[in-house]
Amino acid sequence: MLPFRRRPKLETERMTLRLPVHGDWRAWAELREGSAGFLTPWEPVWSADHLSRRSFTNRVYWAQRAEAQGTAVPFLLIRRQDQQLLGAITLDNIRRGPAQCGTIGYWVGEQFSRRGYMREAIMAVVHHAFSVLDLSRVEAACLPENVASRGVLEKTGFKYEGVAQSYLQINGRWRNHVLYAALRADRRGRTDVG
Repeated sequence: MLPFRRRPKLETERMTLRLPVHGDWRAWAELREGSAGFLTPWEPVWSADHLSRRSFTNRVYWAQRAEAQGTAVPFLLIRRQDQQLLGAITLDNIRRGPAQCGTIGYWVGEQFSRRGYMREAIMAVVHHAFSVLDLSRVEAACLPENVASRGVLEKTGFKYEGVAQSYLQINGRWRNHVLYAALRADRRGRTDVG
């Protein structure tokens, strides 16, 4: 018999970050749908069934497999005081061997933006990446004009590293992204470049 394996759960000042479960579908779909105009300029085009229960079920199974295999840790942001779903953050594309790094991606519902929730979540995930997963580097990328995303990365210690041409398809177009990284033993000074 295999020993019980505890799923990761992170606690911040105001939130619990945990893997998605099937019962989260309705809250997730309502938050995504209600924030669609706020989110879609910064995301890949949503599939026709993006908000469906079936699509979310696939997302839950992917999250369980990816976490178990050590390739990703997808968290939902749950406000502790009322169990409100606020958004999500994923440490993805975890690479081992000489790289020891991963990439974060995140979103927050429109009504919960600019309240410091994502700053808390990023700090918790980066701490988890360095102290528990023993990664050396966490990367992030965002559109150059996404001032809010760039600001939260810089406030959480990420440093600007450059521009990746045609990095991701966002809202139906290949778009350049600015690249940021946080290092476990970061000795780089503050940079105002970019």
